[in-house]
Amino acid sequence: MDLLSHEHYCTAIERLTDELRRTLNGADLDAHVPTCPEWTLRDLAVHVGGAHRWAGEIVRTRATDELPDEKVPDFTPASDDPAVLDAWLAAGAAGTATALREAGAGAEVWSWSWDASAGFWARRMALETVVHLADAALAANLPYAVSPELAADTIDEWLQIVSFAQAEGDEEAAELRGAGRSLHLHATDVPDAEWLIELTDDGFTWRRAHAKATVALRGPLTDLMLVFNRRLAPGSDRVEVLGDAELLDFWLERSSFG
Repeated sequence: MDLLSHEHYCTAIERLTDELRRTLNGADLDAHVPTCPEWTLRDLAVHVGGAHRWAGEIVRTRATDELPDEKVPDFTPASDDPAVLDAWLAAGAAGTATALREAGAGAEVWSWSWDASAGFWARRMALETVVHLADAALAANLPYAVSPELAADTIDEWLQIVSFAQAEGDEEAAELRGAGRSLHLHATDVPDAEWLIELTDDGFTWRRAHAKATVALRGPLTDLMLVFNRRLAPGSDRVEVLGDAELLDFWLERSSFG
């Protein structure tokens, strides 16, 4: 699997945050987010902006341990004023992108993952924003679109995260096993955007491939990504489920941690 370039991720953080700001502009920030029911739109924005600043500070300081929130400058906006929130989001994304560019992808920093590098955080923050921009668009009843390369990378990264969680002993992810069962994701609008997930007695494996599976999820790539991240119901008329739909539900229920 080839990652996108470090600069691609840095640019995406800034661009997607600008799209998030446009989505929030004029919206009711107290409206609840259907895909994150404990959050309002304001909560979602503060989460995204705080995550950007936290990751940026980890990279800027070359942290070797997890950074407490209180050590992150301006971790939350100074007030609930929409204009203050907007400026805070913009400044946080710009500052994080700058820190990532100055560090370079290979800089060694703390992470919770399999990859202790600035490159991990560039990718993680870009794709975090991909998903939460979808949350905001759904809450504001606005159209949502993401580039094919970022949509595909969001699926790749989530599979890596679920695999890592399983290896680390996460109880839900540990149940994603059972030899002889498999899932196939097939994008109908982007060539070669297909994934095969095979469950084994020891866990699961995945690869980009076309193959017959126990259950197949077909549809536009962005919609596949949204289903896989539990932002679109698999019963939506925007996608098609062929085969054992219960296996797809099983996967989605047990990859919902975090």
